[in-house]
Amino acid sequence: MKNLLLKTLTLLVLSQMIFGCKKTDTALPADTADQQKIFIGEKAKKVVSANNAFGFNLFSKINDATPESENIILSPLSASMALGMTMNGANGATRTAMENTLEVDGLTVEEINESYKMLVGALTTVDPKVTIEIPNSIWYKNSFTILEDFIKVNQDYFNAEVSPLDFYDPSSVDIINNWVAESTHDKIKTILDAIDADAVMFLINAVYFNGTWKFEFDEQFTEPATFYLSDGTTKQVEMMKQEATLSYFSNELFEAIDLYYGSGNFSMLVMLPKVTFTPDDVILQMNEENWNSWMNSFSEANIQVSLPKFKLEYEKRLEAALIEMGMGPAFDPYSADFSKINPDYPLFIGMVKQKTFIDVNEEGTEAAAVTIVGMYITSIGEPDMPYLFQVNRPFLFAIKEKDTGAILFLGKVMEPKYED
Repeated sequence: MKNLLLKTLTLLVLSQMIFGCKKTDTALPADTADQQKIFIGEKAKKVVSANNAFGFNLFSKINDATPESENIILSPLSASMALGMTMNGANGATRTAMENTLEVDGLTVEEINESYKMLVGALTTVDPKVTIEIPNSIWYKNSFTILEDFIKVNQDYFNAEVSPLDFYDPSSVDIINNWVAESTHDKIKTILDAIDADAVMFLINAVYFNGTWKFEFDEQFTEPATFYLSDGTTKQVEMMKQEATLSYFSNELFEAIDLYYGSGNFSMLVMLPKVTFTPDDVILQMNEENWNSWMNSFSEANIQVSLPKFKLEYEKRLEAALIEMGMGPAFDPYSADFSKINPDYPLFIGMVKQKTFIDVNEEGTEAAAVTIVGMYITSIGEPDMPYLFQVNRPFLFAIKEKDTGAILFLGKVMEPKYED
């Protein structure tokens, strides 16, 4: 009995040491004076909503085709922007299919382009404490002619660098990969291994995010802890801990918290399925209507957070998912219409690939994504008590901006990994 009492007192003292020192009585970051508001037009709001809906659909398709135990990290924003640039070259049924898949049907070409420009300007300037960079580039075969209007619209609205290259020169791969590495601060070093003989153009978007937590995790409280994997086994992970006043939401399917960066505009949403559900169960319910309802249902709570450190990389070809989502005409070598790039040659989308990186640690989050669209020529031509929120099993996350609702990254973590 005496030993049991001693053990109980020891656990209580340790608990106070771990969480008591990190208690933050500050109001939610969303209420702080230094957070700036983003004001964008109604058309831009529609594009943000469309991007998110496209992202949920793409994430669901990729998840369906991925083994349950594998991690997934996608950037809906990066994919939609790379395809948005490409869409400026599409015509007829090809453009209609791309608009429908990207969920921007009903908006004019100029409204879509202007909205992307407005969104990028807002995201990259709203919080000086968070680094957001969203560069774009277009690389084309120097022997291939491109209509000036296509170049100009992507320069004007997407601020795209446009460069001709000798695709037969092996150094061209290095030039493109060097742009990718520089644009992602070396977090993603390559996007191309080689240039196919039928390739005539690559359209690339990069997204780089670096944000320090509004309330940082103290490294001295990070310690090994058990993480329960989906197959019933366990692994030891480095678990970060803190106690703070945070936004919290719970329903019958999952519970969630919002961890803010910088001045509070950007945050990481962590969605933890209830014990009888899995991340896939949540993904099945993840659509624009449900998402908006969930985001409007958060309230303030005192939370003890246990969150694993994780550093992950991901790479995925997106063609199959995009075709399933309705973009098939753009990938058809014999019917695709990209006459606004060059009306004299039959062009089609031959590849869409995305690479992502994320590092979540005590200080904050660094994340990057690169999406490349390859244009090919058809071969015939050239209460007061804190609530315990323990992320000790597979979970979902999203990095998003508060005012616009724009989702920069969306991920499923089945097995956290962290290597320096």
